[in-house]
Formats: sequence, structure tokens, C-alpha cells
Amino acid sequence: MFNGTMMQYFKYFLPSGCKLWNGIYNEAKKLSDIGITAIWLPPAYKGMGGNSDVGYSVYDLYDLGEFYQKGSKETKYGNKEEYIQAIEKLHSYNIQVYGDIVLNHKMGADFTEEINCQEVQQYDRNKVINEEKIICELDIRYGKNINGWTGFEFAGRDNKYSEFKWDYRCFTAVDYDEYSKKKSIYKFKGKDWSVDVDDENGNYDYLMGCDIDFSNENVLNEIERWGKWYLSVTGIDGMRLDAIKHISAGFYKKWIKCMRGYTGKELFSVGEYWHGDVEVLLRYIEKTDGVMSLFDVPLHYNFYEASHNCNYDMRNIFKGTLVERNEVKAVTFVDNHDTEKGASLESPVAEWFKLIAYGLILLRKAGYPCIFYDDYYADKSGNKEVVEGLKKLLDIRKNLAYGEEKGYFDDCNIVGWTRGGIDELKDSGIAVIISNNGDGYKEMYIGEKFKKRVFVDIMGRRKEEVKINKSGIGMFYVSDKSISVWVLKKMRYS
Repeated sequence: MFNGTMMQYFKYFLPSGCKLWNGIYNEAKKLSDIGITAIWLPPAYKGMGGNSDVGYSVYDLYDLGEFYQKGSKETKYGNKEEYIQAIEKLHSYNIQVYGDIVLNHKMGADFTEEINCQEVQQYDRNKVINEEKIICELDIRYGKNINGWTGFEFAGRDNKYSEFKWDYRCFTAVDYDEYSKKKSIYKFKGKDWSVDVDDENGNYDYLMGCDIDFSNENVLNEIERWGKWYLSVTGIDGMRLDAIKHISAGFYKKWIKCMRGYTGKELFSVGEYWHGDVEVLLRYIEKTDGVMSLFDVPLHYNFYEASHNCNYDMRNIFKGTLVERNEVKAVTFVDNHDTEKGASLESPVAEWFKLIAYGLILLRKAGYPCIFYDDYYADKSGNKEVVEGLKKLLDIRKNLAYGEEKGYFDDCNIVGWTRGGIDELKDSGIAVIISNNGDGYKEMYIGEKFKKRVFVDIMGRRKEEVKINKSGIGMFYVSDKSISVWVLKKMRYS
């Protein structure tokens, strides 16, 4: 009955020793109260940077802040006990927990190995660099020998949970040669790129670090063992899957089904396939038999464009998006850790547009919205108006944004929609109107059951009162570059 809302509970630039697990333990009740039904937590395992690592430079998947490795026992976010306690606390308030799964690569190897390889081009991984110039007798058959950081023995863990050791045979490529001190992409002898990955750069199997070989049966067995261990130990309810465009689609199709069979849980899964073309996302969903949802990257880019162009045609805000084409599989978002300033995919939505964007994902029926930690917990440089406005939108989503939806996306600057409410929540029902350029108004139908009832703007931008006529229609107003959400006049809103 109630609207589901996910929160990404971290940002990229959190300080080392931030004690995030303890923080979320203390926030669990508040998150439940504002209508958060699921939390996406950052990677919980040890990265190559120890307690300063965000978690995406994965070193040891079995080390959840339990062993002294890479200069620390704790991860950036705390220790294993705190992590488990945070999950249990969230569960006590009926909040699901999604773990961040990073399986594409490993980094921070313990020792180097000599490996015969080919150096391939950055922007076409199917082409070898200077293949015709290979003259060294030792290198003549396949390129050259490099000294790569590919050996993982996890001495600090001392075989606890798993005795598996990773070496060059577990990988397809690496990005650094210790002999020459050169960064490049070195593909190993006898290895092939996965064919069911994104075709950017010819083949986008390789992303960073030691690229995991998903055709290696020993590797596949170990990842299956780890997945079962991790799910058993943590009790998480779902997964956010990192960098899936670089990983064999066939692997995830099988692995997710295997994990669901093992746990007996639905294990909601959402993949990060970073691509602005919705057709690419739709093909991936089909290729993986719909085992996962995807983040709606095209919608994010529409928000980004609209926020930096006051002449943007708001009738097109959902055009070419996943939520438009497959709303069931769309996880909608405004910003995340990768889009913030200084991040790898920097494309932050402008502050003036943020509440508009959040209104578009939180107050409509389609899609599964995910809000960003940094938009809710703004630091000193954050926009307090955005923070307070987002809290209002979350309250509206939890309590009022229900019922039949009627859209009015018929003007290039002023758009809106209504939700007719449901009987179970007698005060539910809203009218939303948005402007990206200029004050305006729109006549919208909200329902005959509201005739003679008075609506007010909960966002506080408009002071008018709107009375619904006998036909269930009202004239709703909006100010320049803002969102107004009209709700039934109640003492708590006046």
C-alpha cells in the first residue's frame, strides 16, 4: 500500500573513519519515519586503501572490517560488528538493506607476477599497440612480458572463510607494468574479452585494476561461495551491482538466480549500467532475462540538461528514459556518488532544479526512486532549501502521493500532474505543478470527490488557496523555476 523509497546512504567524499555504520544505526528510526523503505549501503569490504577506501577498489571481499589488512582493521565505514548491527537495526524498522556488490575487478595485490601479454589500445581494446614492432626473442609469440600486480594471498585473514588465492590466471588484464613503470592495458596470453559486455572502446570488458576472468571456472566457483557466505553473514535483502556494463551479462543472469535460490529471498537487484541510450539498457534487461532493474541514467542526463538550460522543453523530460519505456525495471535518481563534483562521471544537477527533479521521481507512480545521501544530509556548503524541500517531498510521498495519475505535460515550461488519492488514506491526493521558466498556472482535474475542497501549496511558494469546482477541476499556480505541491488544507499545512 505504501510507496517504496530507496536512499543511497553515502557519498564518495566521506572522510576516513566516518563511522557510517554507527551513524545509520542511530538514524534508523528517523529514516523509517520519513518513509525510507530501503537503504543502499556502500561496499562493506576492504579496499586497497584500507580505512580511506570508498570500497570500489576491492581487495578482499571476505574482510568486512575484521582483519588487519591494508593498514587497518576497519574499513572506511567501521568494522564488521558495526555493519551487522546497522543492518539488524534497519531491519527492526522494516527497512530493507541493499549491499553494494563490486565483482568486476580486484586491486591492491600482494605480489607481482611475470605475465606474457599484449598491450592494447585505450579506445579500441581489440587493437594491439605496435604489434609489428615486436622483436624480442622472448616476446615473439605473444607480445611481451610484464611484471603485473596480480597475486592476492590475504595473509591478514589467514585462510579464514576461504583458502582461495588469486593469481594472474584469475584475470584477463591489468593496467600497470612494474618493469617499465608504465600504465596501459595489458591483456594476458590465452585470454579473450567477454563478448556480452558493452561495445564502447571496441569492447569494454576492461575497466580498471585486475580484470576478473568470468570464463574461469575456479573463479566462478569462488564468487558463488563468497556470495552465499556474504548473504548468510549479513542478511541483506538486495543488491546494487557495480559496473555491470563491463561484466559478462551471462554471468549475472546465472549468479543472481543462484543467490535467490540459495537464500529463498526475492533479493531485489539493481544494476549500474552507465549509458545514456535507453535502447542499450533495454537490450541488457532482455539479455539478462530481467533478473535486475537498472538505474535510469538517461533520466539523470535529462535532469542535468534541463537544469543547465532554462529553454529546455519540459514536455520532453521523460523522453528516451527507462521509466518511460519500462517503468517496472527503472530505478530513478537525481544524483549519486559518481555524478557529484570531482567524481568520475561528474554531472551534478543544478541546485535550482533539484527539488523539481525530486518531485518528478518521488510524486509520480512510475519507477522506484532513490534519493542521494548528500541531498538529504547536506554539509555546510549544501543548499538548505533543497534539504528542507526534500523532506517535504518525502513526507508527501509517504502520506499523500497515491491514486490515479493524470498528466499535463502539454507546455514547454509549465507541466504538472495530479494524483486522485485512495480511500485507505482519506486525505491523500495531490496536484503538482512545475516551472522551469516564469510564473504560471494550469487547470487540472484532481477528482470530483474533492469538489468545494480547498488546496494549499505545501512547498510554501504560493500563498493562494485553490478551491476545486464541482467537476473536480482546480486552477493551480507555480512560481518561476520552482515546484508547487497542492494538498488539502489542514492545520498542519497552513
